[in-house]
Amino acid sequence: MIQVQPFDRLGRFRNDWLNARYHFNFGQYRDPARHGVGGLLVWNDDEIAPGTGFDPHPHKEMEIITYVREGAITHRDSLGNEGRTEAGDVQVMHAGTGIVHAEYNLEKTPTRLFQIWILPGTKGVAPGWGTRQFPKAGAGVLTALADGRAVADGSALPLHADAAVFAGTLKAGQTVRQALGAARVGYLVPSTGAVTVNGVAMNTRDGATISGEETLEITATADAELVLVDVVG
Repeated sequence: MIQVQPFDRLGRFRNDWLNARYHFNFGQYRDPARHGVGGLLVWNDDEIAPGTGFDPHPHKEMEIITYVREGAITHRDSLGNEGRTEAGDVQVMHAGTGIVHAEYNLEKTPTRLFQIWILPGTKGVAPGWGTRQFPKAGAGVLTALADGRAVADGSALPLHADAAVFAGTLKAGQTVRQALGAARVGYLVPSTGAVTVNGVAMNTRDGATISGEETLEITATADAELVLVDVVG
């Protein structure tokens, strides 16, 4: 089953520095039908104005993945970590037993990113953070950016969850096939372009909840960039 949530029906929040859309319940946005997908609880589509960002604040017991679509984000935390993650790359923060962090756009242009929260499979782990530049694979490939599944090969940033985050690009008319499995669920967002997923049409920044599908056949109807979360249902 594939259920598409159009971009224009996502939750909304806007102030003088943040323009956000919420795929699932977050902050003051509440929709009884949007509680998350399996262990995936949050998918925020954020635009952060230059020279602004999220001041220090705490988290516990959550895997927080940030995929930067445009610009860059600079991370600082209570463990002394600091780093800059650019468009196309990813950072993972293990909130674990507790961490305080800040995320700032120190660039001269807006930063656009997806922030994804996944419940950890094990509580009480040590907090941590990591970022990685990924080689830009040719179109038609989905690359694991963060992976905590049993089949993870170590090439992606680790997760303390039975889940994975993939990203890739497709040229118009190009198709990629991705195994999912009937016992797992997926959530797919084309950050640019348009695609069909097993014949179901999606447009830019729509979200699709995918369940009961052994394999995904994703075909671009326009040049597209994709982000997919694979998680236990």
